[in-house]
Amino acid sequence: MVLSALREADGPATAGWVQQRLGGDLAYTTVVTILTRLLAKGAVTRERAGRSFAWTPAADQAGLAARKMRKVLDAQSDREAVLASFVTGLGPDDERLLRELLRQAEDEGGEGEEGEEGEEGEEGEEGEEGED
Repeated sequence: MVLSALREADGPATAGWVQQRLGGDLAYTTVVTILTRLLAKGAVTRERAGRSFAWTPAADQAGLAARKMRKVLDAQSDREAVLASFVTGLGPDDERLLRELLRQAEDEGGEGEEGEEGEEGEEGEEGEEGED
């Protein structure tokens, strides 16, 4: 809810703004705690705004979903089996879309497996994003 409210802002928003946007159901300190946890996970960024901070989402919904998918994949010992299972479970339209996206990434010189190695060791625990 906090992240969704932050996405509705026209720009960086304070914790107080987020609290008001949520109807005041959460205490200000709770909102700050949630934003701080989201910061540790890389889901938001912050910049100094007077004596407090202004918060901004680090990525859109698609970017956050992709990040979660990578974290789940990174936690598995047999990446090939997980990816094979995922791909074989796709419907025909999604399979075509995935093939097209892979083709586009290759044409644009996109990163392959070697380029993903820097993703390991990200902060936060699996599944926590949904709780905030």
